[in-house]
Amino acid sequence: MCSGKLYGALGRRGGRVVGGDLQSGSAAFRVAALLPVAESFRFAIDLRTHTSGLAAPQLLFSHWEVINIDPFWQPRTDEEYLHWGEKWDGVNRAKAYVDMVRARKGLATDRQLVLHAEKQRTLSKKK
Repeated sequence: MCSGKLYGALGRRGGRVVGGDLQSGSAAFRVAALLPVAESFRFAIDLRTHTSGLAAPQLLFSHWEVINIDPFWQPRTDEEYLHWGEKWDGVNRAKAYVDMVRARKGLATDRQLVLHAEKQRTLSKKK
């Protein structure tokens, strides 16, 4: 009934399902999944919103796991340029986590606040 929306909410946040079973004696379905801690903030609200209140999470810390993604990856080989192009605009989860922690601690990030300064302000005076 709402399992597709549950899996969609987990997938958007980088979670992965490790098991699921039907509770004996009831119509409840229990799903066991792994979700990064950084993605768990406001997950309950997001899950209830997408499933219309039919799903409720119970978050429990399980273990530490290394993310096998280079946070500073950019296309370098000819094959990567053909596949991704000159500038890769996708979301790198490891880079997003690093930037989130640096911003929270007040450290510098490489995020540009102003991309096109001439588009940010109206130079003409309206009369």
